Formats: sequence, C-alpha cells, structure tokens
Amino acid sequence: MTDPRPAVRTLARLARMLEHACDAGRLALAKPTVSAAVDGLVERGLLVRAAIAEDRRAVRLKVTPEGRKVLARTERVMAERLGPVLDRAADPDAIVAALTDLAGALDEVMADRIGRPAGAGK
Repeated sequence: MTDPRPAVRTLARLARMLEHACDAGRLALAKPTVSAAVDGLVERGLLVRAAIAEDRRAVRLKVTPEGRKVLARTERVMAERLGPVLDRAADPDAIVAALTDLAGALDEVMADRIGRPAGAGK
C-alpha cells in the first residue's frame, strides 16, 4: 500500500480548515490559551520564536529539528492507526492518491489566502 503519511497530513489540515470555518464559540481559543500552548512547545524545544522587524507585536514561530522529529513520529503513529481503516477500503491506494491530490489543492488555497505562490516559503 502507498505510504499513508501524506494522507494523514492532509486530513489534519482539512480538519483545521473545517474547524476554522465553524462559528461555534466553543472551538475558539483565547489568546492566553494559544500563548500557553506555544510557551509549552518552546520550553520543550519543539518551537522557537523570532521577532518580526516590521511588526513588534508579532512573532514568527519556527519548528525546530526536534519538533520535526516529534511531528514525524506523530504522523507515523497516525498513519499506523489509519492503515487498518484503509485496508478495509476497496482501493486504499486510490484514497491515498486522492488525499495527496487534495493536499496540492489545499496548498494552492492557502497560497492564495496569504498572497504568495504555492510551495514558496516552506
């Protein structure tokens, strides 16, 4: 079977996109909640903060090499969980291929939203 990890990333991105589209108040996160989550990830060495010269109020977050390892490990575990579900589908490779195609479409939509070409600045 095709590697399902790209499909996992696509499903996670779709979930975030759909969550943001939902106007249910209980899904909204307050700034202190987000700050606390980011603080925890910085303390664990998974993210680093960088100042943005043009806007003193903003910071840029970057995933560290350790953060990338943790993310890869998490994607691997999620793919392992998705595997048995895909195994029951009529054509698991087609599903993974379709989700991979969908990832490209998500990239294009996000690039349009932030005004840069798809694939730039990754």
